[in-house]
This record gives sequence, C-alpha cells and structure tokens, in this order.
Amino acid sequence: MLAASSGVRTSTHEEQTVRSQYQSGNISNSEFVRLIQDFSEEGGYFWSDNFISNETSYLHIVDKLKELGASGGAYIGVGPEQNFTYIAKIHPRIAFIVDIRRQAMIQHLLFKSLFDMAPNRSRFLSLLLSKPLAGKEAPGQTASIDDLVAYFTKTATDERAFTSNLAEVRRIIIEEIKFPLTKEDQTGLEYIYKSFREEGLEISFRLDGGWAFGYFPSLKQLLREGNLNGKQGNFLASSEDYDFVRTLQERNRIIPIVGDFAGKKALAAIGAYLRKTGDTVSVFYLSNVEQYLFEGGSFSGFVDNVKTLPTSDKSLFIRSVFDRNRPHPVQIWGHRVTTLLQSIPVFLKDCEEKRNTSYWDLVTTHYVAGERSKL
Repeated sequence: MLAASSGVRTSTHEEQTVRSQYQSGNISNSEFVRLIQDFSEEGGYFWSDNFISNETSYLHIVDKLKELGASGGAYIGVGPEQNFTYIAKIHPRIAFIVDIRRQAMIQHLLFKSLFDMAPNRSRFLSLLLSKPLAGKEAPGQTASIDDLVAYFTKTATDERAFTSNLAEVRRIIIEEIKFPLTKEDQTGLEYIYKSFREEGLEISFRLDGGWAFGYFPSLKQLLREGNLNGKQGNFLASSEDYDFVRTLQERNRIIPIVGDFAGKKALAAIGAYLRKTGDTVSVFYLSNVEQYLFEGGSFSGFVDNVKTLPTSDKSLFIRSVFDRNRPHPVQIWGHRVTTLLQSIPVFLKDCEEKRNTSYWDLVTTHYVAGERSKL
C-alpha cells in the first residue's frame, strides 16, 4: 500500500519498480490492475447513468488550455468520453479517471477494450454502436466527424456484431488484462454496451428512471460540437487525436479508479503515486462535482485531497457550471453549461483565505473563461 493512504512506508524495491515501469513507456497489465484495485474505494451511488457527457461547452476552453501551457504531466478527470478529448489536447503522460460509481470504471474498461479492437475512428464507432462498416459508403481514414455521424446515423445495428463484440470485450478484460469481473460487473458491462447498441448516436446522459429525451445532448450533438470559433475538436474528429488516446490506452496509462473526490483513499493514493514517479498534475477535470460536495457538506475533504496532489504553478482545474439555479456571468447563449478554468494554486490560496464559502463563490471567483480567437 502507498504511504500516503496507509501510513506504511513503501519498500525501496517497490518504489524502484513503480518508477521503472512508469519511465519505460508501458505499464504492465498486472500493474494496471493493481493500481485500479489498490487506489479504488468502495463504489458509491449517483442518480444517473452517465454513459456520455452532458456538457456541450466542453471545447470552449481548449484554446485557453494551450495558451496557459497545459501539457504533459498527469491528467485527472471524472465521467465518460469527454476525458478523451481533454487527454488528446493535453498529451499527458498518464491519466486517472476517478468516479464514485463502480459502473463508470467498468465503462472505461469497455472503452479500453474497444480502443484495443479499433485501429481507427470509424472502427471505434462501429464497435461502440454495434453498427458494421460495410459497402462503398463506409467512412475511411480521412472521414470528417460529420461524415462519420451521417454514416452511423443511417446504418442499422447488428445483433450478431453486438454479441460477438461483447464476448471479445469480456475476453480482453478477463483473459488479457486479467481484471477480475464480478457477476455484477459483467451485468453492468452488458447493460452499458447494450445501451449504446439500442440508442446509437442518440444516447445521452439520463437520470434514474431513464428520463433524458429532449433535455440532455445526444452523442451525435457532442461529437459535432466546436470551440468558440466553431472548430470541431472532439477526439474522434481527427486521426491524430484518436491515435494519441489509443496509444495511451495501449500503454495502460488511462487508469479508471472508483473514488470519491472527498474520500480518504483515491486522490491521496494518486498523489502519492505521482510523487514517486516524479510527475505533477497538469489538468484536473472536475465537471460539476464540487456542487454536490458543497451540498453534501464534504467540500473541505476535497480541498484536503487536492493539497496532497503534486502540482505546479501551471496546474489547472477544468470546471463545468450548470445553470440549474442561475446563469454564470460568462455563460454562452445556447448552452446550459459553462466550462471554465482555474489555477489550482489560486484555488488553494482562495480556500486558505476562506473565499470559497459557497459553490457560487467558488465558480465566480478567479475563474478563467475561454475566448474567441481573433481572426
């Protein structure tokens, strides 16, 4: 166990093994599984099926990320596929996806397996949606995201493809990665994959009970979103972005963890690991988790956990603010969510000076908004 989470000094041999594997480029399957199991907490509950993001403004801060020098290092995030876009833009050496729901970890193992099976973007969507690539109209390597969306909108699902692909995903996870799936995990894996098969590009974030239609953006919409100048930038919009994420997956460097941002284990374990590898957090994507930490009275636990992470003066939060109660001052018309940046050192200073006494204070103090490029 890690010293920061257990109080037990890690042996010199273990430290050398961690650093050696980290610097070699590839993390072994056994180490990948160990990191998931050792860093994870007990799964918690959240009142949604978060199959895909519900944040249409996710690309609005991408240019600002580059401007502020967010690159390399370690990435930490939460939620499903939007993390891959941020990873593709930042090019971290390692990424941890931390979510309170165990189902989210299983979904990322599904994604990992599909990346393994899919050498390109069109094949990835084909596998994800159980829609085979066939005929003259099948999109090729250079297809635009609009071309991909058009093809997979009109292409029918294939039950046999779904069945064989699910079997291959299970084989990869259990036999190749050697991650032990419980009976509940296997049920959850099929449930997630079946949802993509049934809903296709219309799949969306949905609340308990399945309610979603007409309120949350579909995968089709999210794939076609652009930055503040309208330039598309989803990780499936370019081969270069897809290839980077796929390579990181192949090297076992996108690691899904079950954890509470205010919990006692997951973030502290990640921080201890990064100190051993010598890396710092470049970007921490929070979505709107802090909103629920404030509501649940556990925000101070999150602040304590952030203090354990190795950071630099360039380390940034990506934060999403929904207009549930009132619009953010820089909210863009047509979007229910505003995506913002904040310096992590500035955040910690604000917390020390007790500026963040409410969630509204937090999201309206010392934030950095995206900007349209001057043409």
